[in-house]
Amino acid sequence: MKIVYFYQYFSTPKGSWGTRVYEFAKEWVEQGHEVTVVSSVYSKSDLKAEKLIEDQYFEGIHVKVINVTIDNKQSFMKRIWSFLQYSFLSSYYALTLKADIVIASSGPITIGLPGLIARYIRGRKLVFETRDLWPEGAIELGIINNSLMKKVAYWFEKICYKASSYIVTLSPGMTQNIKKRFGFKNVDDVTNAANIELFSTPVPFDSEFVSSKSYAIYTGNIGMVNNSYWLYETAKVLKRSNRDDIKILLIGEGQQREELEALAVKEGVDNFIRLGLMPKSDLVGYVQNAFVSLVPLKGTPVLDTSSPNKFFESLAAGVPVIQNTQGWMKDFLTEHEIGLTLDPNDPEQLANALIEMKDNPDKTNMMGKKSLTIAKQYFDKDYLANKMLKILEKVHGEK
Repeated sequence: MKIVYFYQYFSTPKGSWGTRVYEFAKEWVEQGHEVTVVSSVYSKSDLKAEKLIEDQYFEGIHVKVINVTIDNKQSFMKRIWSFLQYSFLSSYYALTLKADIVIASSGPITIGLPGLIARYIRGRKLVFETRDLWPEGAIELGIINNSLMKKVAYWFEKICYKASSYIVTLSPGMTQNIKKRFGFKNVDDVTNAANIELFSTPVPFDSEFVSSKSYAIYTGNIGMVNNSYWLYETAKVLKRSNRDDIKILLIGEGQQREELEALAVKEGVDNFIRLGLMPKSDLVGYVQNAFVSLVPLKGTPVLDTSSPNKFFESLAAGVPVIQNTQGWMKDFLTEHEIGLTLDPNDPEQLANALIEMKDNPDKTNMMGKKSLTIAKQYFDKDYLANKMLKILEKVHGEK
């Protein structure tokens, strides 16, 4: 099959972002399929471009790089403009690239434009991949407030789903949400994958900032949606409790990094450590040597459906997880006894949980070993790449 994948955030393991599309496309290429990814330049990926449009190749994957920069630090309007630029420019490839299957990977929902053009003008079969529930998430978080914009966004979401031969989501919660709201049956979840080999293979670890098993780790965007202040307030509780042996380590960038850094310096919270973005290959050692991984999100219903990369990577590294949503991740951790779900507004509860896990290393290590076993069973990248490929083959074979 010739597969065209519209996805704005493409990254290889050399970047500091999720590699789902890279891993899937690499597997499909190895099985003899042709894959072209149409991407922009995300600040956390390793893609770079000098021309407006560049052809780049990674492990047989053809990447059309549209030189439009997307950064989480951009203002809301600047990000919207970046999304629209990519949407309009990528529509040219929806018209011109040969394809048996077109995948449009959202959010943002504007990715639907090239998908719809490929579907209705070129007659391509469309698979819509829902990585975030746009626009519902943006509306629930207060990012979109205008009533007209809400109506248009919901209308466009429905149009994209109706045009699709199949809808792939990244979590069971998203699948249930779409089926309940629209009544569609052609919906299934293919979660984010874990590179088991990369994250489970022990690597040397020597850090000037933290020692092994002395810290809880958070990786990713530092901002409001990720409930970063919850982590900072927890560090303050640990400091007041004289538990300087427990550090909270954040690795990433985001809208709130600078203000939290300034606050930590001002208030002398030296157990709250921030490091910048780093390639996956460097990140592995930090994840493996944490005694627990933190997956915080703002306490709002739409985020209960989330499927963050750090969740899967932590389990693949054999590290238990603490998270705070009330959806499928809570059910999964409870069922397999590989982590905890806490109140997103209670830093003292998180501090107490960290103290309990740090003071009971045998129990914590057993949870970690079980985490790796579960990751191999449910989240192996090759298994999930093939699961999605079977969906594409089914769509391709339908008249």
